[in-house]
Amino acid sequence: MAATPIAITRDNADPEDVAILSAFTLSATFWLLLATAVGLLLSFKFPYPDLATSPFLSFGRLRAIHTNDTFYGWASMALSGAAIYVASRTSGIAIQGKRLAWLSLLFYNLAAICGTITLDLGINYGDQEYREWVWWVRILLMIGIACGLASIIETLRRRVENDIYISNWYTVGGFIFTIILATVAIIPSYQNGLGQVAVQAYFMHNAVGMWFTFLALGVTYYVLPKELNRPIYSYSLGVLAFWTNLVFYPVIGAHHYEYTPLPWWFQTLAIVFSVGMLVPVYAGSSNLLLTMRGRFETIRRSYALPFILIGVSYYFLGSTQGTVEAFRSLQAIWHLTNFTVGHSHATMYGFITFLAWGAVYHLLPRATGKQPSHLFTGMHFWFATIGVTFYVISLSVAGTVQGLAWASGNPFIASVDAAAPYWVGRAVSGSLMLLSHCVFAYNVWIMTFGGSRESAKWEPASRSAVEA
Repeated sequence: MAATPIAITRDNADPEDVAILSAFTLSATFWLLLATAVGLLLSFKFPYPDLATSPFLSFGRLRAIHTNDTFYGWASMALSGAAIYVASRTSGIAIQGKRLAWLSLLFYNLAAICGTITLDLGINYGDQEYREWVWWVRILLMIGIACGLASIIETLRRRVENDIYISNWYTVGGFIFTIILATVAIIPSYQNGLGQVAVQAYFMHNAVGMWFTFLALGVTYYVLPKELNRPIYSYSLGVLAFWTNLVFYPVIGAHHYEYTPLPWWFQTLAIVFSVGMLVPVYAGSSNLLLTMRGRFETIRRSYALPFILIGVSYYFLGSTQGTVEAFRSLQAIWHLTNFTVGHSHATMYGFITFLAWGAVYHLLPRATGKQPSHLFTGMHFWFATIGVTFYVISLSVAGTVQGLAWASGNPFIASVDAAAPYWVGRAVSGSLMLLSHCVFAYNVWIMTFGGSRESAKWEPASRSAVEA
């Protein structure tokens, strides 16, 4: 990112719409910093197990805080705010139901605050990954999601064009499916025995694949053509990816529970559908990459496009890795090892978070009229890219040597000794990632409160002003 950045023209946006986008982004950035700081402390607990032994800083409590604040504090707020704003831009009108958008942000923050406090006090739902929050905290989160959906639906209902742009297909689909997902995951009658295992598989995987994936891809389908000033390579590929993701993804969570008492046919079905996921992944990632084809100079001079390029690349690589990992022969080696932690960061960080950053770097400066620091954006990009890549490689190798040690019948401590050197790499790469987030936070501050704001008078959009 050494070249002079492309000049940014400020959007003609309703000032309250700008305030909504800014508030979502600022809140999300706070939770990103907190979640990453907690994650970095956890990474140092591996090579230094006697570090921070207070019950409030124990691994069991902090790990749940790290994952839930990353999911529902950072990524949910950042992408929901972007989705609400994109719905307005593609509809040619200001955000409708602004009070609902503000309520959405309020309930997201209430859930994150209450969830963080209760987890650190040892009050949780048990070992149900990504839903350790107690039931009433998860209801607060559901209310936030429902309010965000209502705001988007109201905006789309009053759009000036008949067609609904593909970005909104993805984001509305993500909101609707996630409300269904959260409802199923909170009904107590399912939460016992194998029923709880099946529901956990359903919730854990779809929280990523049907919430964050849909929102991240949805906002990218708006941001990418706007940044490149060219249409998406193929609208049909985007539609194909949307519907095949909806068909294959809901079932595949069971591939996390192979060799368990879950019915063998159900495990096999999850593997088959995991292979089927190559269709939406390859259709979606190739569609976005082909849209960028031949525009390297534009990418190099853009604030947002380098992040989108890395995000799409990790979408392709991380999702392919997930399909390969689903096969029983490889599950026998990698399951319950550090490999799965590396994989989750390849997808949730390399894919989702990078696309969220791309959306922020596109939407926020055009909304506020304030550009980020060119130097600091480059620092953010390289620290984050090197950090997550080194992180994924370190834990992938660590998980492989762990699994091979177990498969060889060696004592458990042998697997610990084999993986220990790579845990230092995990801590170093985590430090780079936290540093990149501090730089990003500075840029967000510049794009919201710093610098001078360009003057622009808000006027309601006409039919010709629709951005699609």
